[in-house]
Amino acid sequence: MLADYAVRVEQSRGRRFPEPEHPYRNDFQRDRDRVIHARAFRRLEAKTQVFTRRYSDHFRNRLTHTIEVAQIARTVAAALGLNVDLVEALALVHDIGHPPFGHAGEKALDAAMREHGFSFDHNLHALRIVEDFEQRYAAFPGLNLTFEVREGIIKHSRDYDPRQHPELSEYLLDQRPPLEAQLIDLADEIAYNTADLDDGYEARLLSLDDIRAGLPLFKRFYHDVEARYPHATAKLKFNETIKRMLDRMVGDLIENTRRALKDNYIASLAAVRRYPKRLLALSPAVERERRENKDFLYQQLYFSPTLAGEKDDAEVVVKSLFAYWMEKPSALPANYQEKAQSEPLARIVCDYIAGMTDPFIYEQYERFCAG
Repeated sequence: MLADYAVRVEQSRGRRFPEPEHPYRNDFQRDRDRVIHARAFRRLEAKTQVFTRRYSDHFRNRLTHTIEVAQIARTVAAALGLNVDLVEALALVHDIGHPPFGHAGEKALDAAMREHGFSFDHNLHALRIVEDFEQRYAAFPGLNLTFEVREGIIKHSRDYDPRQHPELSEYLLDQRPPLEAQLIDLADEIAYNTADLDDGYEARLLSLDDIRAGLPLFKRFYHDVEARYPHATAKLKFNETIKRMLDRMVGDLIENTRRALKDNYIASLAAVRRYPKRLLALSPAVERERRENKDFLYQQLYFSPTLAGEKDDAEVVVKSLFAYWMEKPSALPANYQEKAQSEPLARIVCDYIAGMTDPFIYEQYERFCAG
């Protein structure tokens, strides 16, 4: 049963290129499946989330993170009566535009683009991927996703100014996105705020004492776990604590959003779109805890001296290859050389680099730039 404010697939604005109905899948289910079968989705398995494989091959990568986001998003969507098929499609596609090396690679690629008067935005790049780069169908370019999925790719995590992005005018930039899209950003935050603590602890870059000292919420839950499971191993106590943190954030997101929808008399998708701010949110108390968690991770993990060398390496690799292909576009693959005839070379070089996996970009660096 869908809530009155949910997106209904039968009211979808449709696809850019009309297609006949499928006999046993609705349009959002088809979009989900198209994302899963896309090459760009498969490549997420070899793109860094936080830790490269130098540490271990069992830490999260961009693909496993995406799967965790989808699990959290489906749970919240079902509890709120949202369209779970649309939510799952949006969760699976939300990181498809990320370049290699995680956020360090994105920062380096954006800096390289700005030297040529452009910029890099992984949401906008994701739209380029599904609209153009994925070539799987004879009848149309790209994946021909529904409007609602394409809108969610653009708007799930930020609002774009229509004056600065006239090329996105079809995506209702003056309106809020549906709740299904709003959910993805918070599911993403909840997923990595807990998962990165887990991976940081496993990598021994975060000690138990440091986490307890820096995160009052973790300390409180860990104390409760110790009292209940005094003979459990330290790692199992850690796991139980992380589980409680995850449950607290997910449960609060569901209940706080329910209250916001009720208190503001939101009874339609149109009312969601007209509302002056995003309705899907954590309560003030849990939002403070989320920010504390995020700030702790930035200070103690993401910008730790241990990871600084890898970030420096990422910057060197991305900028060196970008400069090389800008100087020698004839070294690009033939299909990218062809695209450069109709689009700026910097954009094409950016597209090529952004699509690479971590291992492949290292191979290219060794081939063209090292030594």
